[in-house]
Amino acid sequence: MLNSNIKDRNSDTPKISIFLSSLDGGGAERVMLNLAEGFQSLGFQVDLVLGKSVGPYLSQIPSGVNVVDLKQPRLLGCIFALRDYLKSERPFALLSALEDTNIVAIFARSLAKVKIKLVVTIHNYLSQESRNAQSLKRKLIPYFLRWIYPFSDAIVGVSEGVVEDLRSLGCPRHKTHVIYNPIVTHKLLNKIQEPVSHPWLVPEQPPVIIAVGRLTPQKDFQTLLKAFALVHQRYPIRLILLGEGEERRALEALSTALGIVEDILMPGFLDNPYCLMARAKVLVLSSAWEGFGNVLVEAMAAGTPVVSTDCQSGPREILDNGKYGKLVPVGDIEFLADAILDSLSNPLDADFLKQRAAEFSLEIAVSKYQQLLGL
Repeated sequence: MLNSNIKDRNSDTPKISIFLSSLDGGGAERVMLNLAEGFQSLGFQVDLVLGKSVGPYLSQIPSGVNVVDLKQPRLLGCIFALRDYLKSERPFALLSALEDTNIVAIFARSLAKVKIKLVVTIHNYLSQESRNAQSLKRKLIPYFLRWIYPFSDAIVGVSEGVVEDLRSLGCPRHKTHVIYNPIVTHKLLNKIQEPVSHPWLVPEQPPVIIAVGRLTPQKDFQTLLKAFALVHQRYPIRLILLGEGEERRALEALSTALGIVEDILMPGFLDNPYCLMARAKVLVLSSAWEGFGNVLVEAMAAGTPVVSTDCQSGPREILDNGKYGKLVPVGDIEFLADAILDSLSNPLDADFLKQRAAEFSLEIAVSKYQQLLGL
């Protein structure tokens, strides 16, 4: 636990600040919004500090959370803007997420020279991300972090695998902690219940497989499309792929080449993918690597069976070594197709999946952050 003395604060309700570069539609941003909601619901003052106030999640900022827009077009410019914010507001704690943002938070706190608890959170398996990076900067960042992250008060990894990876990269053991992502919230459960009008998701239509994520090489949706094509040959089936990214054109071209374009829908980013998850027969995560795998928990919270690659590092932990969903080797098209077929034919009980999802609730995660901060 971090040493703290709340009695030294001027307010009976300590302020928690959460720093992000923006609210782009990624899993880490959604997690931090959930944490903001959780702290605010417990009576803490919460500032959501954004490098620039843009992104599809702006509409999902919880009521009561104060937004601070640093208005910086580039993340590097946030160092001094965040420093000034910290000197002025002096929150009890600052939480940040993602590698570049974490580095900015560390430098800004150091320059501010004020007593603020700083927790950096890691949402990806950094050594694997480095091996697959295209830029030299991304390849070197994990090894640079061993010199920077120890200047924070605590380093939170979102899975056991992420924390083991951080320690292997040189982060001090006594500062690294596992706190699973806060996925299941009242808001999520309400969104799952919202009506869906798409004609594919009504009775008597072929079953729908769903996948959700950025259209990037990490998510390996090319393997998913090829596995879907194999299933498609044997079974009337459709695929909804939600997300945006640089691989959209390549994936559209591949679906055409595979002859499955008529049975694939790629509507981009949706505010509420959860009601679609609830109506799908199986959710598939095909990633080459993950820090956690939020969509697996979201689908299970809806009672929807899941299939996942056994990638580093979150899915095996979420699915308890395959107890709660099929695990297949990364990049294996035939194994993935077989797992999809088996999950369609022999789905796990919905209540069984929902009970597991409840273990990744907002209440549990916020309680662990409170313990870490000494609140």
